[in-house]
Amino acid sequence: SFDWPFVVSHGEPDNPLRMLRLADGRLLAAPWAEDAVRTQSKGRANVSAAARLAVLISGNGSNLQAIIDASEAGDLPAQVALVASNRREAFGLQRAVRAGIPTLYFPLRPYLDAGRTRRDYDADLAERVAACDPALVVLAGWMHVLSPAFLDRFPGHVLNLHPALPGQFAGTHAIERALHAYRRGEIAHTGVMVHRVAAEVDAGPVIATVEVPIAADDTLETLEARVHAAEHILLVEAIRQALAE
Repeated sequence: SFDWPFVVSHGEPDNPLRMLRLADGRLLAAPWAEDAVRTQSKGRANVSAAARLAVLISGNGSNLQAIIDASEAGDLPAQVALVASNRREAFGLQRAVRAGIPTLYFPLRPYLDAGRTRRDYDADLAERVAACDPALVVLAGWMHVLSPAFLDRFPGHVLNLHPALPGQFAGTHAIERALHAYRRGEIAHTGVMVHRVAAEVDAGPVIATVEVPIAADDTLETLEARVHAAEHILLVEAIRQALAE
C-alpha cells in the first residue's frame, strides 16, 4: 500500500475521501468510490452559466465521467456540451446519454473508404465540434492524432490527458511501457500529465502533472487502476486551471 500520493482522510463514514498530492504539493480530494455519483446534485447545472466543454473519447469514458460528476457537483465551473467518439461502441457515449449530453459518432473509416484524407476528416470534425462553441476541447482517451486541420480551429484550447510524465512514454501503451521500464530499473515511478495539444504526439505546454508510484508486485492491472484514479482527479483540476487562465 502507499501513503503517497493517496491518503484516506476522515470524511463522512459512508463517503471517505481519496487525497491526491500534486507535484506542487497541493492536495486534491475526490470520492473514494472510483465511479461514485455525487448524490447531492439533482440534475445538470445551467449550461449557459458555465464554460462549455467538448470531450472527445474512444473508449470507456471513465475520465469523461469524472468531468461530468465534478460539473454536476459544482466542483468544476463548466458543463460538457458535446461528447464525440470515433468508435460507435465506446461506452463513454452511453455515459453522455445518461447525463443528457449531446453525442456525436464520427468515424474515420468512411473517409478512408472514399479516398479522402485525414486532414479532411479532422477539418470536418472540427466543424462539428465548433458548432457547440466550446471554451475547451478535452481529449480524454481519444485515440486519433489530430492534425492542424483540427487544432488550428481551437488554437491553445485543446487539452490532452496522457498517462505518463512529460517526455516519457509518448504514444500508446504508456502504462505498460512504464511498468516494463520500472522492472528494468530505469524509472522509480510513473505519472500523469495534462497538456495543451501541439502537433507533436503527447507534447505541448504542460498544465498539470502528478507522479504515480509503482510497487514491486504491481501487475499491469493494478498499475492501470492507480494511474486511472490519478487521471480522474488531475484532469478535473487541469480543466479548472485552464479555464482560469
